[in-house]
Amino acid sequence: MMPFYGDVAQFILAVDSVRSQRGEWRLVILDDVYPDAEPRRYVEALADPRIVYVVNERNLGISGNFQRSIELAEAEFTVIMGCDDIMLSGYVIRMTALISQFPDAAYFQPGVATIDDNGIRSSPLGDRVKSLFRPKGKHPARLSGEKLAASLLQGNWTYFPSLCWRTDVLAAHGFREEFRIVLDLALQLSIIEDGGVLVLDDTVVFEYRRHSASASSWAGSGSGRFKEEKELFRQTAETMRSKGWNKASRAARVHLTSRLNALTQLPGAIVGRESEAVKSLSSHAFSRG
Repeated sequence: MMPFYGDVAQFILAVDSVRSQRGEWRLVILDDVYPDAEPRRYVEALADPRIVYVVNERNLGISGNFQRSIELAEAEFTVIMGCDDIMLSGYVIRMTALISQFPDAAYFQPGVATIDDNGIRSSPLGDRVKSLFRPKGKHPARLSGEKLAASLLQGNWTYFPSLCWRTDVLAAHGFREEFRIVLDLALQLSIIEDGGVLVLDDTVVFEYRRHSASASSWAGSGSGRFKEEKELFRQTAETMRSKGWNKASRAARVHLTSRLNALTQLPGAIVGRESEAVKSLSSHAFSRG
């Protein structure tokens, strides 16, 4: 599933990367009423029966289009891929092997490389921090329960567009409408609380594009991300405490990497004299909970 609203050139690269896959696959593109017809013309010219192009009746926004992806998914396993990311040619084959090896898993995190806006591999600060929190050890490995929840709450080291999900699990949990930026973490926490298992793998089969035009980067720079994170962490701390998952509850209250992220953006807001952003970022970085 590929929700689409964005750069046409990068969209074409993303579609072509799916077409490079070995093994069985089907691609459904969900055009969220993009104003240019070029993406649809490109796909139709391919005349590939494995690709379906759907145009929404109205603009659904990020969370709405993601939720529609779940509703339209027909296969047993689903990937909700970014329309600017690259699926390396071994992705489907690797996921198929992991599914066979771990038939009880709810979702899978493959190895991921980060690329910049020009498609060049890079390692921005945020991704270097992610790697510090990513569980070490022999992979592929099964992760679950409070240990997994606490790890993700300390620093979300997953890459949502690269994840392969069991479709019935996605349908059972879905995306929460109140979240636009941290909806993937909210979904994962819901699945983990319900006993879901994540399989973590090291084989790099996906390239995640990290660039300033992404929805997460834009919202982060405007401090919108931090408002969402603070609310999610508040709710999660209560939920985890009620389950007796005290370590995870503490990780949600502290939300260390989220605070550090706000701190890294604070100097830019101060220099730019963005008083509201300074107030919001400072509050998120230094508040007690």
